[in-house]
Amino acid sequence: MIDMLNLLPQYTTNEFDSRHRLVIVASQRAKHLTQGAKQAGFSRFTKETTIGLDEVLRGQVKYLTGKEARDAMKEAKRGKEGETERIAMMTGEDAREIKKELSVYVDDTVPPAAAPTEE
Repeated sequence: MIDMLNLLPQYTTNEFDSRHRLVIVASQRAKHLTQGAKQAGFSRFTKETTIGLDEVLRGQVKYLTGKEARDAMKEAKRGKEGETERIAMMTGEDAREIKKELSVYVDDTVPPAAAPTEE
């Protein structure tokens, strides 16, 4: 099998310890680009996946490994959970306020059922 990175002289081949890590980092970068992140520099490519791979191979994207990566993932998870809780609390308060304001305009009580008449 031919090593594809050796065919591209503008890229350094010994920066990554495995092809697997290269694929993971490039795919995460492509995901960020798809979600609206700015490009790290000029790229001659147009697809996010190719731009992500190009940026990673040029060394424009920093990534963490080992314990640093695990700690960063835990910290991100904590921040995300805190943000979710904050949004949930705001939504609850906002929902009560909206319901209070709408109760002035909308009567959502159930009308009593009409009694059947005998003839």
